[in-house]
Amino acid sequence: MSDVIKQHFVKNEPYYRPVMDEVALYEAAYSVRMPMMLKGPTGCGKTRFVEYMAWKLGKPLITVACNEDMTASDLVGRFLLDAQGTRWQDGPLTTAARYGAICYLDEVVEARQDTTVVIHPLTDNRRVLPLEKKGELVTAHPDFQLVISYNPGYQSLMKDLKQSTKQRFGALDFNYPQHDIETEIVSHETGVDSATAGKLVSIAERARNLKGHGLDEGISTRMLIYAGNLIAKGVNVHAACRMALVRPITDDPDMRDALDAAVTTFF
Repeated sequence: MSDVIKQHFVKNEPYYRPVMDEVALYEAAYSVRMPMMLKGPTGCGKTRFVEYMAWKLGKPLITVACNEDMTASDLVGRFLLDAQGTRWQDGPLTTAARYGAICYLDEVVEARQDTTVVIHPLTDNRRVLPLEKKGELVTAHPDFQLVISYNPGYQSLMKDLKQSTKQRFGALDFNYPQHDIETEIVSHETGVDSATAGKLVSIAERARNLKGHGLDEGISTRMLIYAGNLIAKGVNVHAACRMALVRPITDDPDMRDALDAAVTTFF
């Protein structure tokens, strides 16, 4: 196996707490190499889920954080100049297709639509990737799978996937876990006791109820883990919550006061 791909194996088991039947459904999708689309709010566990499934299946994982400046060449590759002259450098999508990795395009709607269309030939029965600049047609390795994710809450007419793209994927919906499960996750990931983790989750649930009523987005599970890590290191609870939960999500003084009051209520 190429050294290029060895570094992309997930060596240690990532902690992932299944919420419903998403693990079994993903395994079934991978068995038929169905491209997958994960939809859910930021910080709810989509990326951790992909890492866990790559570990469980024993497949390498290549992750691409999409952004509006990303070009098709950033995905498929380009010619580079070095001391020996011109050479071709595969992009992450091409590397995954050649060697049978799972390619995960995180927040794919951030990429330009003229960039995302390059994935189309890989997501139907052809399973090929044309490298037009090189004049090569890469046939995807039998183990290759494409996974994309995005947050539907941030969708707009300017930032949405085309139907011609969406209909090439199976989809799994993700959301913040139920109270008891999220408490278990926060406690496991941070080392704080269940009572403290439960209070953090309660604060997050109150903030999530304010989404669309002063907040663009609620407090994510990731943010709760940040707060729990600070508390586990001995940081004052109120200071930890201000720094990790309240201040990052709003600059509005009244909303900050309301969230600070929620922290005081539970602690």
